[in-house]
Amino acid sequence: MNISQKSVMVVSPHQDDEVLGCGGLIASKQEQNIPVQVVFITDGAASHSWHPRFQAGEIVPIRKEEALKALSILGIKPSQIHFIDRPDGKLNFLNSVERQQTIEQLAQLLQSFQPEEVYVTHRHDRSEDHEATYKLVQEAIMFSEIKTDVLQYAIWMFCNFLTDGKVQLEDLAGAYRLSIHHVQDKKRQAIEAYSSQYLPIDAKSGAVLSRNFLRQFFLPYEVFFKLDSIQK
Repeated sequence: MNISQKSVMVVSPHQDDEVLGCGGLIASKQEQNIPVQVVFITDGAASHSWHPRFQAGEIVPIRKEEALKALSILGIKPSQIHFIDRPDGKLNFLNSVERQQTIEQLAQLLQSFQPEEVYVTHRHDRSEDHEATYKLVQEAIMFSEIKTDVLQYAIWMFCNFLTDGKVQLEDLAGAYRLSIHHVQDKKRQAIEAYSSQYLPIDAKSGAVLSRNFLRQFFLPYEVFFKLDSIQK
């Protein structure tokens, strides 16, 4: 599948999902001077909340700096990046006011940028924040009343999918494969810029994302799922 010439907004639950799922797409769009915006929903604080050095959210500025570095490798400027800073791991527990504020923030960005394509984590991505992000984007698009193509990307959906049977046929609807071989090295560098996730934080800890898990994101293509309409 060839890359479209449509402007794009990538909505990422955490700092690294955008590169894992859409790094090749982002780099390809930027190389062709197609407008791109990236939105992060959470602050990323939960990735090391178990660690005594990061229990009060000290990892947040580190993850933001990594996001800026990773996206710069793909050609994205800070002015194209937006942080909404909702609490990591708690999107399903926002109260009604916080939830509506988040929807309205997203809707404002959508109305301002008017993206022709919106990329968001799959509605069945087997992560609470990822699936909640889909629902927030769904409501924000309806609230903003813009017309846009919606495409999903998967981060966790295919983990052990051959053995656990949790991926349903309907989850694969609208799937297509985008070749990213020409920007594959950029994507690899961008993933490696997330050193807090890619490497152990200290000698006593393992990496948040294992090399075995990351292998699926070093392929010369990315898979997206286009929706005919927003689905609940």
